[in-house]
Amino acid sequence: MRIFVAGATGVVGRVLIPQLIAAGHQVSGISRSSAGMAGLRHQGATAFQGDVFDRDALKQIVVEAAPDVVMQQLTDLSTADSEATDTVRRLGTRNLVEAAKNAGVQRIVAQSLAFGYAPGDAPADESAPLDRDAEEQRRGMVEGVEALEETAAELRDAVLLRYGVLYGPGTWYAPDGPAAAALAGDPAASFLGSVEANDSVVSFVHVRDAARAAVDALEWPSGPVNITDDEPAAAREWVPVYAASLGLPAPRPTSGKLDWARGATNTLARSRGWQPEFPSWRTGFAAQLS
Repeated sequence: MRIFVAGATGVVGRVLIPQLIAAGHQVSGISRSSAGMAGLRHQGATAFQGDVFDRDALKQIVVEAAPDVVMQQLTDLSTADSEATDTVRRLGTRNLVEAAKNAGVQRIVAQSLAFGYAPGDAPADESAPLDRDAEEQRRGMVEGVEALEETAAELRDAVLLRYGVLYGPGTWYAPDGPAAAALAGDPAASFLGSVEANDSVVSFVHVRDAARAAVDALEWPSGPVNITDDEPAAAREWVPVYAASLGLPAPRPTSGKLDWARGATNTLARSRGWQPEFPSWRTGFAAQLS
């Protein structure tokens, strides 16, 4: 297939590109910088210089790339800025879908989230509703996810990959990321709540497994699919393991939880043949250092 990747130089994209090429696909991607373009060419992809926020230029690029499928792997994880990420989900996805329509492309694989579900007592499957009644700060994220998925679904075939919390190189949970800085006691870290060892449940996914799911999803039917590891876990379980992988002391466990922090199941993805390299964060955290 001919595949055009928006977010090709992002956290998932830079792992995804070589996987797509290894699978025999012809890949093109977009980058705002000459360095990013050089990196794409080095990986074996066709590189276009542009910005997903430039609607008209993006339309021209997608026409030239002439893909069979577009992939939305847009993230903005470098500053832990949730508002910037929400903007990428809304406007970046809108521009990509409009560019796809203009080029006659009817299939998209899009990056969504598996932690936007409404509160519940067990890990969520894809039938669970989104948390549309969330409080204001979380509501922006949920509304961004909803806008992303509704926009992607305007194309005839739209696979919505609801990723768990990403970890691995370039993520917030990487050894040089903001979560590690908060755990180390950096007073400037703005990520302290992410390493509180309480009862809030989360589902993780390593970036390599997220990328592998995107490759597999080229053959999947439309709709949302949770892409998470096999072990949803309370923070009091995973935070000490994460701390140990970094050689840092673990914070003291606390009680209480965020009511929406329930994790998600990966049963549907596994039924379609996806097999994570890291089925648990227990081994995945240690692998971040290798």
